Amino acid sequence: MKHVLLGTFFVLVATTARCQLISDSVQIDGHYRTFHFLKPAGPQAALCFALHGSGGNGRGVRNGAQKLEAMALQENILLVYPDGYQRFWNECRRTAQSAANLENINEEAFFQAMITYFEQKYQTDPRRVVAIGTSGGGHMAYKLALTLPEKFRAITALIASLPDTSNLDCAEKRVPLPVLIVNGTADGTNPYEGGEVRTGSISLGLVRSTESTFRYWSELAGYRGKPKKQLLPDTDPTDGKTIEKYTFRKRGKPEVTLLKVIGGEHNYPGDIDVYLEAWAFFKRQF
Repeated sequence: MKHVLLGTFFVLVATTARCQLISDSVQIDGHYRTFHFLKPAGPQAALCFALHGSGGNGRGVRNGAQKLEAMALQENILLVYPDGYQRFWNECRRTAQSAANLENINEEAFFQAMITYFEQKYQTDPRRVVAIGTSGGGHMAYKLALTLPEKFRAITALIASLPDTSNLDCAEKRVPLPVLIVNGTADGTNPYEGGEVRTGSISLGLVRSTESTFRYWSELAGYRGKPKKQLLPDTDPTDGKTIEKYTFRKRGKPEVTLLKVIGGEHNYPGDIDVYLEAWAFFKRQF
């Protein structure tokens, strides 16, 4: 397996009043895998991957993370927006029909290469590597937790559930990790109660219910019984949505939390900023 780190080949691709977006690539098994990032304030920054959904790209998912970007320098976060292979990730859904899955693209090697890249170039903190994934990116975040738990401190999966056991093709290391899940009860793409996930004409196979996904991570962390329930403030009462928060949290164990968006569809809820919520969750784990 050949992993080659390259110098910056896109110099400066975007500028804002706050920061500059830089793009680079690593070569994994003959494929140039690209990613885009924002320089941190200094060494020992937290390394935070934001993962796009199926059919998307790194620059596109950046649009939802603007509030997190605004505080990245103050919090010393190195934000990274990787690109999937031909706009998809090779995550854990066995029957996914994307090129990434059909060609069995080595995502673990890609993320390990990026982690090494940022440790060498920016002295990021290897103890504070996290991932936030949306939809297909949420599935990729689950894969990182399942197959690379030694490299990640915590993950957040947005509008995504674990593949059904019949549709799971990842080798699970079964190491407990802090996991935050944000799913909507009216999601027609990632069904809250489980079922088939489709994006356009592409089937991505069956997923478990949100409750089953939450139970997987909480039981892996050693929790039993019922989680603590809390109703979040309804900051947008006109949208007809509310958020219930279910938390397992105990000293010495990873926190596992579910934000159940009542009436939520396959998008971000309006009552919270999911990236700020994810960062607050991550900070509790550091």
